[in-house]
Amino acid sequence: MHRIVTFVASAMAVLGGAVLTLLIALTCVSILGRLANGLLHNAVTSDVFAKVAQRLLDAGFGPVLGAFELVEAGVAFAIFAFLPICQISGGHATVDLFTARLPDGASRVLQIVIDVVFALVLALIAWRLFEGMQGKMRYNETTFMLQMPIWWSYLASFLAAALAAVVGIYVALARLVETLTGQRILGTQDGSEA
Repeated sequence: MHRIVTFVASAMAVLGGAVLTLLIALTCVSILGRLANGLLHNAVTSDVFAKVAQRLLDAGFGPVLGAFELVEAGVAFAIFAFLPICQISGGHATVDLFTARLPDGASRVLQIVIDVVFALVLALIAWRLFEGMQGKMRYNETTFMLQMPIWWSYLASFLAAALAAVVGIYVALARLVETLTGQRILGTQDGSEA
C-alpha cells in the first residue's frame, strides 16, 4: 500500500512540476512579447519600425493574452499537487526547538496528533474547494480576459487537494499503526526510509 501511495504522490508532484514549468515558459514568452512590443512602439523607434511592429502584432507577437489568469490557476493547482509528496515523505518544515528534548514516545504521539490535524485541514480545504467550485459553476463565472470558466481551476485544485487529503489520512493512520505495532511503515522524520 505504501508503494502505491508513494507512487501516486510522486506522479502528482511530477504533474505539478510540469504545470509549473509550462507556466514559467508562458510567463517568459509573455514578458518577452511585452518587452518587444514596448520597444517597437516607443517614441524613438515607432517611426522607423512601424511596419515591422505592425507585422509582428498581426502575427500575434506580443504579451500573451490572459497569461496572468493561466498562471493564477496553474500555480494554485501546482501547490496542491506538491502537498501529497511532501506529506508522505515528511518534507514539511518543522521547528523542533521544544520537541527535540521530548522522550521518544511523546514525540510519536505528538507526530500522530500533528498528522491527524494536518489530514483534517487538508480534507477541510478540499471540501471548501468543492463548495467553491459548485458556486462558480452555478453562477457561470468566467475569467476576464480568456472567458475561461473559473470552476475549471477550482476542479483541478480540488482534485489535487482531495488526493493530498487522502495521503494525509494515510500518513496519520500509518503513524498510528507504527506507534501501536512498532513496525516502520513510513520513512523517518528526515525523509529517509527505515
